[in-house]
Amino acid sequence: MSKLRFRISLSLDGFVAGPNQSVQEPLGIGGEQLHEWVVPLEAWRRAHGKEGGEVNESTRVMEAELVNIGATIMGRNMFGGAPGPWSTTDPWKGWWGRNPPFHHPVFVLTRHEREPLMMEGGTSFTFVTDGIESALEQARRASGGKDVALAGGARAAQQYLNAGLVDEMQLHLAPMLLGAGERLFDTVEDLHGLVLVETVAAPNVVHLRFARE
Repeated sequence: MSKLRFRISLSLDGFVAGPNQSVQEPLGIGGEQLHEWVVPLEAWRRAHGKEGGEVNESTRVMEAELVNIGATIMGRNMFGGAPGPWSTTDPWKGWWGRNPPFHHPVFVLTRHEREPLMMEGGTSFTFVTDGIESALEQARRASGGKDVALAGGARAAQQYLNAGLVDEMQLHLAPMLLGAGERLFDTVEDLHGLVLVETVAAPNVVHLRFARE
């Protein structure tokens, strides 16, 4: 069976987003600093249709994250848009423009029904209203036997971690303190057998990979 592979950047004090998240500041105040390590990377820029960039110790980690991924799961907050029912006049289509960087099926956890959204480059968004197990089952079917990425945010990750459904967890630890915002592990009491198997130190980040023994 394909693996569910979770990856996220967080601060030294455990936050994955800063306070006051909004459509204007989706990562909250100061939250963009969590990703300063990845944006200059050639591997990240290539995945987003950009040229140039740096190659360093994070390159191998970033490239490994993209290998054998056939579908992605994310929460409503990560997909974005105002909370509540979806607008019927100008429905939100994500943060990534007409050609999102996924290039495979994406399943969005939400309480509000919506028709699937087809984008350029092979990305589709399916909106799942009947829970995390259903989203994972649909993602595995759509992945063609490949692994499924769990992209966040915190509330979606907490649900999968608490249910013991995460097979691998990659934490990108940024050397900063946010002080407030959204913590990753606030409601997580058990990692269900996930243990540290790899540590990679790189410029502006330490990568911690956990897997089941």
